[in-house]
Amino acid sequence: MSEKEVFRNKDALLDINDKPSFPHWLVLSIQHLFTMFGATVLVPLLIGLNPSIALFCSGVGTIVYLLCTKAKIPAYLGSSFAFIMTMQVLMKNYGYPAVGQGAIAAGLVYVIVSLIVGKFGSSWVDKLLPPVVVGPIIIVIGLSLATTAANDAMLNNSNYDLKFFSVAIFTLLLTIGFNIFLRGFPSMIPVLLGIIGGYIFAVMMGIVDFTAVAKAKWFTLPAFDVMFINYDFKWYPAAILGMAPIAFVTMTEHMGHIMVLNKLTKRNFFKDPGLNKTLLGDGFSSIIAGFAGGPPTTSYGENIGVLAMSKVHSVWVIGGAAFFAIVFSFCGKISALIQSIPSPVIGGISFLLFGMIASNGLQILVDNKVNYALKRNLVITSVILVVGVGGTYLQLGNFQLTSIALATIFGIGLNLILPKYAFSER
Repeated sequence: MSEKEVFRNKDALLDINDKPSFPHWLVLSIQHLFTMFGATVLVPLLIGLNPSIALFCSGVGTIVYLLCTKAKIPAYLGSSFAFIMTMQVLMKNYGYPAVGQGAIAAGLVYVIVSLIVGKFGSSWVDKLLPPVVVGPIIIVIGLSLATTAANDAMLNNSNYDLKFFSVAIFTLLLTIGFNIFLRGFPSMIPVLLGIIGGYIFAVMMGIVDFTAVAKAKWFTLPAFDVMFINYDFKWYPAAILGMAPIAFVTMTEHMGHIMVLNKLTKRNFFKDPGLNKTLLGDGFSSIIAGFAGGPPTTSYGENIGVLAMSKVHSVWVIGGAAFFAIVFSFCGKISALIQSIPSPVIGGISFLLFGMIASNGLQILVDNKVNYALKRNLVITSVILVVGVGGTYLQLGNFQLTSIALATIFGIGLNLILPKYAFSER
């Protein structure tokens, strides 16, 4: 057996291939489900789709991803936000068939790039993404979500609400307490315990609406919208031209998440199972979503935050979360109950989760002893942080280059063109 196969991350309570006992497995998987649920169902709500199909596609897509990566990467896939603006326009003008075709086109771009990487290799990744670029990008991935967390914590229909904020802070402090002071198995599920505690407090504060739960049916089929069954095939050039190029943008975020997972698990997923396998899994997931009636998918930073906090990196747990997502997409009551978790509870949890992602970026800089006495390193990091955290984006018609993608491109470009030493340092 090779050294790679016997490697185990001693810092993990459950490493990638460790299988928890059934009761623990159940609870750990539900923790991931709760964490991703809000964002995954928000995307279809924003573009006019039924959330149940997004939940179904999320679960199926994650299982496909695990299969494509040989169950070596603990990544959860949920609805992608990068395509929202384009999908809203397509839904308004053409309906879901155009959105589905766009999702398939975006997925095919991933598959084509994965085949190219498989043919020519991914050794270029180390050259393009050294620690001075990777560290700040990971910090940006965490901090770029900070505004989302703050808004969830404070705003009630765009208005500041002290009751919301108190629920968020209570949830945050409760989760911190669980994370620091618990031992044994409870120390692995601080996020789930924090969500449950925050939810109970939110009920006491009167900000939980159970109307949708009461009206929901126990069993209901996800809102499938399948090509050749629900509608006939037709070409939508606007969908292909509008969504396919965005796949190149989301690929940079995809690689950013792989970088974070590399750091957390002390592995190099770019080499094993290979960047081609991770891109293939992501691409197939979006293609399946496009055929089934859902939005395209991507790996989720929220669930990476759970991995960082719980130190449970098991793919069995991720697979369990995917299984429950599929099951719950058929159960209206449970789906509605999870959907009733108010935004300040999620916001309070997110303060910690997103910050932990950013902290892993800091740790990369520290571990690799990046020298900030050099002007080159200072310039690269400064530009990445301000462009990324500031929310800078490039808008060309309906095409938008997100802040994370733009910061990544700036970081890679500066790393390639700047000399090792400034002229004044020679």
